[in-house]
Amino acid sequence: MYERALFALCLLTSVLFQSAASCDLRPVLAQVPKRLPAGYVISEGKKELTLEGCAVKPVAFTSSDPDFAVNTDGTIFTVHGLEITIKRFSVLVQDENGSEWRVDIVLSCKDEASQKSGSVAHKRAKRRWRPLPFNLFENDKPPFPKELEMIASDSSVNYTVYYKISGQGVDKDPVGLFILNKQTGMLSVTRAVDREQYPQFNFKAQVFDLSGRETDQYLPITVNVNDMNDNAPEFSGNRFFTVEERCRAGTVIGKLNATDKDEPKTLHTSIKFTLLNATDMFSIDAFTGVLTAKTNTLDREAQDKVFVEVEIRDMGGAPSGLFTKGTVVVNLTDVNDNPPTFKEKLYKAKVKENQENMVVTRIPVEDKDLINTPNWRALFEVTKGNESGNFRMETDPKTNEGLLYVIKGLDYEKTPLVKLEITARNDVPLVGVEPKWMSVPVELSVEDEDEGPEFNPGILYLKVKENVANGTVIGTYKAVDPEKKNSDGIKYYKITDPGNWINVVENTGELKVANTIDRESPLVHKDMYNITIRAVDESKKTGKGTVILQIEDVNDNIPVIPGTDLIMCSKGNTLSSVLVEAVDMDKAPYSSPFTFELGADNDGKWKLKDTTDTSVVLEPASAILNGVYSVPLIVKDLQGLGKEQIMNVRVCNCEREENGVGICGVRSASSSLGSLGILALVLSGLLLLLLSLLLIFICSTKRDKLYINDDTGTGGMLLKSNTEAPGEEVKDDALMIIPGGELVDGSVKSGLMESKNVTSAPGRYGQPLFQGGTGVYNTTTQEFGTEKYYSSGRYDNNMSGNLTMQKFSNTSALDTWKTNGRYLERKLAYFGEEEEGRYADDLLKTYGNEGMGSPAGSVGCCSIVGEQESMDFLNTLGPKFRPLADVCYTTNRTGN
Repeated sequence: MYERALFALCLLTSVLFQSAASCDLRPVLAQVPKRLPAGYVISEGKKELTLEGCAVKPVAFTSSDPDFAVNTDGTIFTVHGLEITIKRFSVLVQDENGSEWRVDIVLSCKDEASQKSGSVAHKRAKRRWRPLPFNLFENDKPPFPKELEMIASDSSVNYTVYYKISGQGVDKDPVGLFILNKQTGMLSVTRAVDREQYPQFNFKAQVFDLSGRETDQYLPITVNVNDMNDNAPEFSGNRFFTVEERCRAGTVIGKLNATDKDEPKTLHTSIKFTLLNATDMFSIDAFTGVLTAKTNTLDREAQDKVFVEVEIRDMGGAPSGLFTKGTVVVNLTDVNDNPPTFKEKLYKAKVKENQENMVVTRIPVEDKDLINTPNWRALFEVTKGNESGNFRMETDPKTNEGLLYVIKGLDYEKTPLVKLEITARNDVPLVGVEPKWMSVPVELSVEDEDEGPEFNPGILYLKVKENVANGTVIGTYKAVDPEKKNSDGIKYYKITDPGNWINVVENTGELKVANTIDRESPLVHKDMYNITIRAVDESKKTGKGTVILQIEDVNDNIPVIPGTDLIMCSKGNTLSSVLVEAVDMDKAPYSSPFTFELGADNDGKWKLKDTTDTSVVLEPASAILNGVYSVPLIVKDLQGLGKEQIMNVRVCNCEREENGVGICGVRSASSSLGSLGILALVLSGLLLLLLSLLLIFICSTKRDKLYINDDTGTGGMLLKSNTEAPGEEVKDDALMIIPGGELVDGSVKSGLMESKNVTSAPGRYGQPLFQGGTGVYNTTTQEFGTEKYYSSGRYDNNMSGNLTMQKFSNTSALDTWKTNGRYLERKLAYFGEEEEGRYADDLLKTYGNEGMGSPAGSVGCCSIVGEQESMDFLNTLGPKFRPLADVCYTTNRTGN
């Protein structure tokens, strides 16, 4: 069979070559003058244009260059005058069959020097090149070289020439593929060629005379390599696809791609796709490669991956075509097409009565869908037998088993056997109409236990009026032993009774009132009050019950006005009013609507209006002044029960009103001053007058210079401190410091020293200052009116010396005051001395900050030593004298 196909191909090739040889269309080569006038004839009746030897007749000629035209007989002439050096164009010849033939025209200028004689110059030289392009078959078989085609030039008629080729395949890669016989012009190929590597070759041929001069224009040569089917198709792109199971038939799964290296758009590259297996599941388009589902029964649970063998064959799938086989993988994804199924047809279990919140049994299921997906996870439900809500179902997330819980205790005496039906579902709906959710029956055997007494009913409702007499029996609440079916031997006790309102008779279960039942108590919610009772049988088993008292109201509360202090805003000439509201803890018909009346002590200044069920508007009968008024008001409920209540109404100028309630503004002096206020103003005026007279008296007296020592740093002012210790404003420098004192255990030590080597030096504030070797004398003489006082003291690092005050004349009242000041100074100096009994408490101490308690100590032990004048008042100055002493002590302190 293969030999016959090869013979037919060779026969077709020979026929084609014979046709080409019999219809030999070569280019028209002509030499023309450089200047061509219009109408110049290029050629006349060339056989190339008349299709001589082609067995057809030309009917039309078309020039590709508008400067040239062709007559119906094939004569070429110029249309316009032009000048050329070389000119190339083509003529399209249409035959009587409608086929088109192309003839190349090449014009070149005449070269007189190239002609062999002068007579030849008047003769047009003829050229002849073989038709282009040439063809060869790829993968040709030896022997090589093989002759391919002959090239020739008409210039060989006039010259002895030789030929030469150059370019691709000759002296360029692939080098040496083509060779040329220089004398004959025969072109040969030296080896086989692969079209997929070199589909075409382009090089040029040249002709030379013996002198090496090129006698003609070079000829471009094109060699086309004819394709042979030497490459099998290959798969390209993805070959892994995914589709849902149970997808409908015709669903596109994916597209296969294939390539072929042979010449495109030929039978060599016409590929056909064929399935070699799984043809019952899939189908493929033979020429597009689109893979589709053939059925709607693809089942992931049966096969989650399908390996499909596909063949691709060129030559349109002909048996002679080349082929390749490959595998396509189709993954089937899961859908919920399988319901959970139970492993057993009936499940049985046991449970003890009264057990709660425990697992009774585990119910396993199977699901063929993909594990740990919503298609696989099971949801369980008790669809029958759970009308009382005793059970619930859960799912074990690891095993996918159903867990049956009992959440309310079962009663063996009532239901010794419980029949249930359990249904299993998935998280998502089922796909398809055939599968349905499945159910399984479950039987639970209830095991008997010795139970405690049971109250019947479990909750007892009793109606009782509030305020019923203590000891009243309001009902009986008994329990029954479920095994004996009676109440013998059962005793009763209270568990909860918030208000201790009820007593339970231990043996009978009677409920008696123990304390006043009050419906308005906060222990009552919506007229109901709860009590829990415990019943205990002879075996110490217990039961519990609840009693709910539904308390009926009685008229035991009167209407009251919550706020009796009311504010009425004064509005000038317009009458003001205020809203009075009342409440009653009782409910209808013992509460609203209320009746409002003014009391008997009403002075006629007030009236009521706009009465509602629970409120009334109070307003003055006529204009009244600002002030506080007492208004008696009687409020009664619907049954006429009530009493008189006093309203304190303040009439004032309101600063603002919030939610209808006035806020009084600040009262002016004119409105707030009474008789006591006026008296206070008069007394203040008299005090001011007396103070003025005192100032006039002081200013009229003789002014003497007063010695003030500013060593304390206070600036001549007494500073106020809120505690007995010095404040922040009284610094350490402002406190009295005993000159030369040393701190020993928080006290000041001082000693006596003698004077020697006394020198004189100017003192501060005009005082003469005498300084000795180990101490300083300070003397001061001051005049106060008609009196002179002299003081002297010696100070060193240990103690103050002596301080004497001498009286030179009689004193006036002012002088007496100054004399007392000197005694005070002496007293201060005395405080600096260390003696028994005054070591810690009577010495002045400096504190850096204020603190709790009084650091001032006591002045009770102070006394005047060596003086005849009575200064007892200094002993009663109190602890506040200490801060004052710190400021007023003015003795100068100097030393080495």
